[in-house]
Amino acid sequence: MKVRSMVHQMGYRYRLHRKDLPGKPDLVFPSRRKVIFVHGCFFHMHDCPYGRVVPKTNADFWRTKRLSNVERDRRNVAALNNDGWKVLEVWECQTKKTENLLLLKNNIRDFLGA
Repeated sequence: MKVRSMVHQMGYRYRLHRKDLPGKPDLVFPSRRKVIFVHGCFFHMHDCPYGRVVPKTNADFWRTKRLSNVERDRRNVAALNNDGWKVLEVWECQTKKTENLLLLKNNIRDFLGA
């Protein structure tokens, strides 16, 4: 929700979760042919403290599940790129701290403006 609010305040309009695109991107900018995925660090194995957590129970299940999420993300990004879409991945940890939000806002502005 932070990313949606930030993008809206910057004056960009978007569509949510277009089912006809691989991976149903979180934010879709059809006229710009750009999409933004907002990934949870744990579920998509980001290289941050949240993403490196190893569950103590049912560890094999979670390892397999998380690895399949990462592989599915790779396939979806490749399919979108092949169809002429530009992709930005935003991580949950980038939205947690106030000092990261300004950097995130600049990254999104650069991505959408280019």
